[in-house]
Amino acid sequence: MIEIALGLMGGLGLFLFGMKQMSDGLEKAAGAKMRSILEFFTKSPLRGILVGTFFTAIIQSSSAATVLVVSFVNSGLMNLYQAAGVIMGANIGTTVTSQLIAFNLSALAPVFIMVGVIMLMFCSKQKVKQIGEVLLGFGVLFMGLSTMGDSMAVLKESAYIVGIMSSLQSHFLALLIGIAVTAVLQSSSATVGVVLLLANQGLLDIHICLFIIMGCNIGSCVSALIASLSGKKEAKRAAMIHLLFNIFGTAVMYLIFTLALNPIADFIIRISGANPGREVANAHMMIKIVEVFMLFPFIKPIVKLTYVIIPGEEKAKEEEFSLQYIGAKSMLSPTTAVFDATRELERMGQMAIGNLQRAMKCLNEPREQEIQKVFEMEKYINFLNHAITDYLVKINQTTLPLDDARSIGGLFHVANDIERIGDHAENVAEAAQTKAARSLEFSEEAKGELAQMLDMVVKITTYSLDMFSHNNQEHMEEILEIEEQVDEMERSLQESHVQRLTRNECTPATGMLFSDVVSGLERVSDHATNIAFSLLEEEYPSQNKGED
Repeated sequence: MIEIALGLMGGLGLFLFGMKQMSDGLEKAAGAKMRSILEFFTKSPLRGILVGTFFTAIIQSSSAATVLVVSFVNSGLMNLYQAAGVIMGANIGTTVTSQLIAFNLSALAPVFIMVGVIMLMFCSKQKVKQIGEVLLGFGVLFMGLSTMGDSMAVLKESAYIVGIMSSLQSHFLALLIGIAVTAVLQSSSATVGVVLLLANQGLLDIHICLFIIMGCNIGSCVSALIASLSGKKEAKRAAMIHLLFNIFGTAVMYLIFTLALNPIADFIIRISGANPGREVANAHMMIKIVEVFMLFPFIKPIVKLTYVIIPGEEKAKEEEFSLQYIGAKSMLSPTTAVFDATRELERMGQMAIGNLQRAMKCLNEPREQEIQKVFEMEKYINFLNHAITDYLVKINQTTLPLDDARSIGGLFHVANDIERIGDHAENVAEAAQTKAARSLEFSEEAKGELAQMLDMVVKITTYSLDMFSHNNQEHMEEILEIEEQVDEMERSLQESHVQRLTRNECTPATGMLFSDVVSGLERVSDHATNIAFSLLEEEYPSQNKGED
């Protein structure tokens, strides 16, 4: 019996490892593309169901798909109604795994493993290596199934084991077993796979299998619930949608099966050709599809119910400075990590633009209270710079999707460039203090020139942030043109202020302040251009890196 137990544990371990390896490989290969696909095709719950079905069928894990959806909601990539559709679809997509297991591809497992290992060890291209990971995971998964199947084949020779399995007559107990085992394994596919193998060996009857499968539905919610604990309230609601959907669906199916168990079981046996493994796989798929059809009309009430269970809005943090998209309320999902960092950088950039405008206003109307606001905002920007940089270091140590991994270096540069823009705003505020303390005044001509240059700098910075954060290249050429115009304007204004000095139209002290502000605005323009092309460095190498 010890050998059998070890065989079962080893086989189950291989199965779970293979499933995770396959799922992780697919996420790394297509993680960035998955975001855009989910964004584009989940505009309605119906399309969300189709995408969720297809997506989960590929990555072979409803738990992984649902955790991903929870992280997307947490990041703001989708709303709860879109998430509900994808979650429903994920419940159908996960049945593909049991169908594959029923086809018994264990004989081909060594082939998949060997091909996967060759691709991982001897191919240099990252994409090929990731495909190798998927194939290796697929092979290990079926190798694990084969190992479990061999161990279970011995179990049916034991009268004691057969007696225990035969005594399992309680439908409710079977439901609880399905919940408990799936909650522990964190995979409904693994539990259904074990049930399928037990049925193949004649150790479990289809009547009991139906209720264990229903229990798997609820147990599979544990992964998403755990993932949502560190997320925002919207993320918790997304996980709650998954739980409510499976509880309501299981309750209805439990009632239906209790009232008409024999006719339903006979129908499943008939369409499965009296093959116990196919019976379990088909029952699994049928239950999921029926649940989705039953509950699809009730998506809105289910979403609204989550607001009753998890009431209120996200509470503002008590700390003076805080992160909005990453940090304590962010789940470190490799697929959304770079997206979250990009949104936080966009927020930091908007702060820097606003602070520069406030500082320039103080230059014309020096008010100590407003100047202090500039200094406080600069502290906030510095806090964000350090926090985002720390986060980028952290996620750079994880396995990111290939496209996202390539962009990490650019994100570090963007954080630095935005922080430098903040420094220039602080410099302007200090100039405003000096101007007020020494009762200096700019000429109307100088004020007009500074206002014109500020407008250009704000415009290029706004366009650049949009290009960086949303990959909107509509204003790419305009950014380059404005950059040249700002450079030319800086040279022109420096010359004109020297001419005013020679005509005694302004004092040397005022001229020095004017010159420093103009130089600072030109450098802000340089940093803005860096930001715009930070993720396109190979095609448009920046000339301004490291500029103050």
